[in-house]
Amino acid sequence: MIQAIVFLPLIGALVAGLLGRTIGHRTSEYLTTGLLLIAAVLSWIVFIPVAFGDGLVGATTEGHSAVIQVELMRWIQVGDMDLRWVLRVDTLTAIMLVVVNTVSSLVHVYSIGYMAEDPHRSRFFAYLSLFTFAMLMLVTADNFLQMFFGWEGVGLASYLLIGFWYTKPSANAAAMKAFIVNRVGDFGFALGIFGAFMVLGQITFDGAFHAVEGAAEARINFLGFDLHAMTVVCMLLFMGAMGKSAQFLLHTWLPDAMEGPTPVSALIHAATMVTAGVFMVARLSPLFETSEFTMTFVLIIGAITAFFAATVGLVQNDIKRVIAYSTCSQLGYMFVALGAGAYSAGVFHLFTHAFFKALLFLGAGAVIHAMHHEQDMRNMGGLRKKIPITYAMMLIGTLALTGVGIPGSEWLGFAGFFSKDSIIEAAYAVGGNAGSFAFWMLVIAALFTSFYSWRLIHLTFHGSPRPAANDHHDDHAAHDDHHADHGSAYDHAHEAPPVMLVPLYVLAFGAVVAGAVFYGMFFHDVEHIAHFFAGSVVVDAEIIDAAHHVPTWVKWSATIAMLFGFVTALYMYIFAPETPRRLAETNRGLYQFLLNKWYFDELYNTIFVKPAFWLGNAFWKGFDDWLIDGKLTEGLGRRVQNVTSWVTKLQSGYLYHYAFAMLIGIAALLTWAIAAGGLI
Repeated sequence: MIQAIVFLPLIGALVAGLLGRTIGHRTSEYLTTGLLLIAAVLSWIVFIPVAFGDGLVGATTEGHSAVIQVELMRWIQVGDMDLRWVLRVDTLTAIMLVVVNTVSSLVHVYSIGYMAEDPHRSRFFAYLSLFTFAMLMLVTADNFLQMFFGWEGVGLASYLLIGFWYTKPSANAAAMKAFIVNRVGDFGFALGIFGAFMVLGQITFDGAFHAVEGAAEARINFLGFDLHAMTVVCMLLFMGAMGKSAQFLLHTWLPDAMEGPTPVSALIHAATMVTAGVFMVARLSPLFETSEFTMTFVLIIGAITAFFAATVGLVQNDIKRVIAYSTCSQLGYMFVALGAGAYSAGVFHLFTHAFFKALLFLGAGAVIHAMHHEQDMRNMGGLRKKIPITYAMMLIGTLALTGVGIPGSEWLGFAGFFSKDSIIEAAYAVGGNAGSFAFWMLVIAALFTSFYSWRLIHLTFHGSPRPAANDHHDDHAAHDDHHADHGSAYDHAHEAPPVMLVPLYVLAFGAVVAGAVFYGMFFHDVEHIAHFFAGSVVVDAEIIDAAHHVPTWVKWSATIAMLFGFVTALYMYIFAPETPRRLAETNRGLYQFLLNKWYFDELYNTIFVKPAFWLGNAFWKGFDDWLIDGKLTEGLGRRVQNVTSWVTKLQSGYLYHYAFAMLIGIAALLTWAIAAGGLI
């Protein structure tokens, strides 16, 4: 069963990618989607006994961990290292299998409708399935190198998906940006793997976890400094997580990934690529627990990311970019939980986030589809009458994202309420300056999240249609050419076909109930959590218990912030719609600062991109063209050609010319001989 879950997407990717033109687009769609649906069902069959039964069926016990290990082959044998390719399934993996395959299968189904007119559908579905396979290889890894294989596979597949419309320059640029920024993080991740092997002497996870206690106080020389070895290793590993999960400083690729088709945005931002870093830190939690500095660093970076991305989301006008920055912010929440030591809370938010964020992205895709690929919310309005089903689905996603619920209740609340509030309470429980900083950053981010989420709803669905909403087409979405009729986009707005709506229903159900159903397993009771995770991640009983005993005002803080954001958005976009423009004009500097994403792109362009271009041009024009080609290769060639041209001119073909040349030669020889004293 485990082999089927992992390799069914690969089979679909290979068939659709290699034989797509032969078997046709429709067959490729149905084949890849059908295989993903089977993998999703099998994933739930693996997960349900973990969640509601006695644990993994067929699992063996390794220390305190219940785990299934399926060996596929012997992979690398060098010296004492005998590395096998093993599929590892424990509770954490089972959670990720459900998340990845459920969302991916629904994205496949949705794409059948969304990409219906695209002439390259077979390639698109092959990429989707390849992406899913790479993520499955990552989450089932049993050792560092196996994880790195999946890690890089996800990076490659994301590059292909973001740049799917390769005739569109902005899509190519976004794909390159995602690939390059992730290479920065992956460089640190690779160094972290090397460091872990050097310090722990193990490459498998079980071996590393058993060895970490003996190496907890080890020292290492790094960049000329004598440092705590596990801190260096964990910081390098987290550098990889910062790139893959778009944390502050390595976040710039995430919003630009919107250049890919909307189903790609849902797949990348909801459950797969961006959660890889969260999964990695949770998987390696026994290592991270040995470094207090790294844990604090993870906490602070997560808090800054949550706040930063939420501020930028306040003023974005592209419907997909608003949701993209929301993803970045929510990832910050997850890393705060990991840095606080509440790993189960971080994984809980990863789990619930997959449902409501995929719902929001696919709902946004339905809006874009209805508006004939218009993405600017300023050109929408009043759509609740035209697409009421999509409106209802987006409302559910917004209620889950903003965390609507009753504090203290174990049942009344949407999915995001339970997981997000768990993290905020855990951050407060950490205490100290770092804990207080993280707590307030998350509360403020919750306020901003509520504001920009309801801003999206009001601008898109409420009010009256705005005049600018007319005939905006995506030149690169060939599948939309048939919409080029006259009249406004609003007049022609229509509900998405059933094949696009059914995935929204499933995700909406998860966004409503996932938090309440799984709250006890992830965060409510320490003993239940320890049993549920069965040693697959560290369960810090002290921090979880402290989180449950925070003051009442802390438990209500996120809800109050959410309500304040809701009321503010309602006032500014329904009752006084002229207010946002007036605020932007009176606070022009702040507005531009947020609209330009804190100028990180401009800053990186000045510090890194322009010097890189200058250096590249210097090597190209100065070293390669002028020196190598101009002076050495082509220059020497021209000299030889000039000499041979001059020599050939001596070959006239006239006998008297040759006789004269011989006489000159003889005269020269006689002169030389006399001068040398040879003829006396």
